[in-house]
Amino acid sequence: MSKALTTPDFSTLIKTPSPVVHLDDKVARQAGVSIYVKRDDLLHPEFGGNKWRKLKYNLQACCQQQASGILTFGGAYSNHLLATAAAGAASGIPTIGIVRGEPASADNPTLRRASALGMQLQWVDRATYRQRHSATYWQDLRARYGEVYIVPEGGSNVRALAGVAELVVEMRAQLPRFDVICCPVGSGGTLAGIVGALAGAETAMGISVLRGADYLVREVERLLGVPDLRGRWQINDTYHCGGYARVTRDLVRFCDDFAAHHGIPLEPIYSGKMMYGIFDLISRRRWPPETVLVALHTGGLQGLAGMENRLNALRAGGE
Repeated sequence: MSKALTTPDFSTLIKTPSPVVHLDDKVARQAGVSIYVKRDDLLHPEFGGNKWRKLKYNLQACCQQQASGILTFGGAYSNHLLATAAAGAASGIPTIGIVRGEPASADNPTLRRASALGMQLQWVDRATYRQRHSATYWQDLRARYGEVYIVPEGGSNVRALAGVAELVVEMRAQLPRFDVICCPVGSGGTLAGIVGALAGAETAMGISVLRGADYLVREVERLLGVPDLRGRWQINDTYHCGGYARVTRDLVRFCDDFAAHHGIPLEPIYSGKMMYGIFDLISRRRWPPETVLVALHTGGLQGLAGMENRLNALRAGGE
């Protein structure tokens, strides 16, 4: 991995802005709320969505620093790992993935595809994986893999925030106004990037996809570098459906119905839980009439292949 890296022309990899589409939905009409979807899922089939937003300036920094490649972390079904592998392959940047679990976990579409795209996979046990934020562990990784550029799990760091902020700027050019931006929250980077770009009376709501909203609030504040003193954002942890990567029959049914009615596919881990939560909150009159709400579709649809058997079992009435 000693070849000098050249900063890629990102305009050839991704065409922005992603479209914003209006949803004609009975629930929203009854509540007097206008709801739009920012279709970041259309940016790229494998590294679009918030994954691209968070990777963009990290890829740039990797090349500028002449690192030997990018190293990052994830679980066996991590969309972040796959997105990093795909973006690296498209831009000529070698990639390494530190995977929580055992090599047998590689027998799934996500990691098979990441490996096919050239990502070097290294499995570690849970105790080792818990060190993923440790500076000492990062030193050990660089001693083993060379002067790699390390991206945190989920891609959430300060450079990620700059990429995410660009979608807010895009939306201001696409809509006369918006009042609320909603996004799913897993590691906090996407919400932090949105919050940092808010202006005027704009607010943000994150829908947590895992248990532990208090932890996520701390993460967003850590990334922003300041506490939320103005009440411009919040995290709702009502719709995680039992925890990260857990899904329910009702959630799967909602995602299927949403795709059939609006022609927009959802995956149930991130954007599905967000949209499920948004429509429940609208039905409960969480926002006043005339609110203009934008839901960020963060992509991740490539992960559906590895969940098909599980989702079909739920559709058939299983648990």
